[in-house]
Amino acid sequence: MKGSRKLYVKSFGCQMNVYDSQRMADTLAPEGYVETATAADADLVILNTCHIREKAAEKVFSEIGRLRRLKEEAAADGRRVLIAVAGCVAQAEGEEIVRRAGAVDLVVGSQNYHRLPELLARAEREGKTVDTEFPLDDKFDHLAAPSAAATRARGVTAFVTVQEGCDKFCTFCVVPYTRGAESSRPVAQIRAEVERLADAGVREITLIGQNVNAYHGEGPDRHPWSLARLIGALAEVGGIKRLRYTTSHPCDMDDDLIAAHRDLPQLMPQLHLPVQSGSDRILAAMNRRHTRADYLDVVARLREARPDLALTSDFIVGFPGETEADFVATLDLVGEVGYSGAFSFKYSPRPGTPGAEMDDQVDEAAKSERLHRLQAAIDRDQAAFNRRCLGGEFAVLFERPGRHDGQLVGRSPYLQPVQVEAPRSLIGKIAAVTVIEVASNSLFGALAPEPALAGAGA
Repeated sequence: MKGSRKLYVKSFGCQMNVYDSQRMADTLAPEGYVETATAADADLVILNTCHIREKAAEKVFSEIGRLRRLKEEAAADGRRVLIAVAGCVAQAEGEEIVRRAGAVDLVVGSQNYHRLPELLARAEREGKTVDTEFPLDDKFDHLAAPSAAATRARGVTAFVTVQEGCDKFCTFCVVPYTRGAESSRPVAQIRAEVERLADAGVREITLIGQNVNAYHGEGPDRHPWSLARLIGALAEVGGIKRLRYTTSHPCDMDDDLIAAHRDLPQLMPQLHLPVQSGSDRILAAMNRRHTRADYLDVVARLREARPDLALTSDFIVGFPGETEADFVATLDLVGEVGYSGAFSFKYSPRPGTPGAEMDDQVDEAAKSERLHRLQAAIDRDQAAFNRRCLGGEFAVLFERPGRHDGQLVGRSPYLQPVQVEAPRSLIGKIAAVTVIEVASNSLFGALAPEPALAGAGA
């Protein structure tokens, strides 16, 4: 396996898959694999898949069809190309993938990618290989750390997985079946990773997990630590200027975590807090374990702790049994909360979940019409939020060059992209920016007289 080979990883879906894709590349780097930007150049192509959205598996098989042609062309030139399917579709479909797609050499589940070197060796030696069993060992104990050069190449922001899996069993969701039960990484392991990232120039960390605020990893005192306590420890890491976390569940938003939003300047004033529906009847059918009133109470407590907090959310329209009255309750919730943005989707049955077997499936025309109305309401609120930023001064973390010479792109404390005429020396730094124009979901700004703000994430 040693020697120079080219690796192409295509990541689908959530932030955790982005993180996992990077760790796959890090794990294969000691085996001589170097990342390439195009599949056509690669000796190994990994599709890191997501099973949350409708027709996810079919999209993967379509992608495999395109890769099969690349593989055949490479073979005609005397070059062997391996194709691997990883992630949640791999976990859910397993042997079905190699049965339907002869071009695939390896199928590896979401908990097993730390074994990629040995699995690839086996695939080369023995042929098609499938490993989707949940392992006894923890993959995080075996993953190689990225080189400082690889980290610098990925930019000044980074995702760090702190928790995986979910015990909530929402009736629409496949996560408990593809990622397994909730598990949390030890505090020391996470802190060591964040320290390495900071040493390589990362300035903003987003802690990620399928149910991130259910975090309960072992602390240095041998007792479980909460997410709030973990965030407090990471705020002490030199070089880390900003912290975020996603995706959270309303039921796990405890008093300590709300207090962290009040007390820690490194914790940004933006939170993704999925609600899915504004109807108590639908929330119960979804097994969300909270009511509309519970959710609004959490929102009120958060805003009392951090008045400038901006909220985003997830919504599903057309869940089985949803009536027009249920949907109107969702629209009313959107109006009451006032989100700075949200993701909204039509319900699509996921095989093996309780929702897929429910009666009263909503017809596609009704789902499409409701989605259009919901997105219009969300878009109006997002546009209003962005307009309120006009003329304001914000601390912007500059991440990369823009499309035009002399332009940099950064992020506001609220995760909005901000484009500014500024020198490249500001990449990786936080500077005060006055917003002078709002266009679509982007802000355009000018450097303020002061070099940096003391608050709002400076």
